[in-house]
Amino acid sequence: MSKSRKQKVRGVILPMVGLTLAVLLGMAGLVIDLGGLFVAKTELQSALDSCALAAAEELDGASDALARAASAGITAGNANRVRYQKASASIASSEIAFSDTLTGAFSAGFSPAANARYAKCSHTTSGIVAYLIQLIGGASSNAVAAVAVATRSHAQSSCPIPVGLRPKAGGTAPDYGFQVGEWVTVLYDGNKTASPGEMGWYNLDGSTNANETKTEMSVGYCGSSLNDKVGTPGAKVAVDDQWNARFGIYKNNGDMSAMPPDFTGYAYTSANWKNAVPQNAFSGTKAAGSDPTAANFKAKRLAYANYADTGTQVNAGDNITGLNMKGGYKTLATNGSGGELQTHGMSRRLVLVPVISAASTIQDFSCMLMLQPISGPTDSVQFEYLGNAGNLNSPCTSNGLAGGSAGPLIPVLVQ
Repeated sequence: MSKSRKQKVRGVILPMVGLTLAVLLGMAGLVIDLGGLFVAKTELQSALDSCALAAAEELDGASDALARAASAGITAGNANRVRYQKASASIASSEIAFSDTLTGAFSAGFSPAANARYAKCSHTTSGIVAYLIQLIGGASSNAVAAVAVATRSHAQSSCPIPVGLRPKAGGTAPDYGFQVGEWVTVLYDGNKTASPGEMGWYNLDGSTNANETKTEMSVGYCGSSLNDKVGTPGAKVAVDDQWNARFGIYKNNGDMSAMPPDFTGYAYTSANWKNAVPQNAFSGTKAAGSDPTAANFKAKRLAYANYADTGTQVNAGDNITGLNMKGGYKTLATNGSGGELQTHGMSRRLVLVPVISAASTIQDFSCMLMLQPISGPTDSVQFEYLGNAGNLNSPCTSNGLAGGSAGPLIPVLVQ
């Protein structure tokens, strides 16, 4: 090859290398920066899905439903991390909107609140740096947006506790002879079968094992469906710890993280809540003669009141309720803002209870409020009937598999 030709070849190679490097850099930029946008979009979508599901769970038709839904949506959504798990999603209340239909007009102040059935969360994350694309003339930063819409629908399966409600004589769906707000007694002795209008113990997996009852009382049984056969266990001393933990009452070695309380441990008995039937401790106004500390469950939940209301000793709660907590229950979850009920609390006293047929099968689900802790090894306790769990305004929700035609409502994503 002549000298002049070699010089020409060398002159072509340098521009080709430069062009190739530019192309490779551009491709690397697309892979790295677009991959980063994909991760950012996925993280944000997860946050908004959580936001919408939590908000929809609160849409029970009550006057304060939208405020509760917005608060729940912000809390759940911002618990998810974005920007490679380094920052909160920063969802604001103005980005949570509601509507009565999926295709309707969504607004944060939707009215009337009782008709809100869908919750929509939307958010944009901006300022995502394009590290390599900007080197070849692209944008220096980008943004990703996401939206999620959820509502509540009937579940194929749900997570009730191992206590069943027997319909009253002649009682039919949806309320089986009970009034909303009426108190119903649990027949504590498992060796007897609950009569019509009573409640009894039933293992939801169909067994009669007391340890199974204890497990189901702790976390629920997330596999219950209509027509399932239930089992009748013996006396239930074994469930006391799990039951009382829901009221924030523990033995000295109680584990609050393993057995979380409700947001309030304030209890209701005929001694401190004097209302006539239906007593309506859930949202009613106390009758004359009730304890000075008494207020309805919704008010006590907002105040994070414990079993002793604002006290620190279990016996102070006994003085309010007239109960006598035995068996070593000495530890009380602390009350108020920043206390253990707020820190560890979950919705643990609004529970799903199966309606049990004469053939010991699940024929429906009711929503009920746990009123009292178990004070002794054979003492009976009471629930308050809050209506059929399939009602749109039911305050009870459940985990489970969506797609059922009856039974409790669970939050589901629809967009």
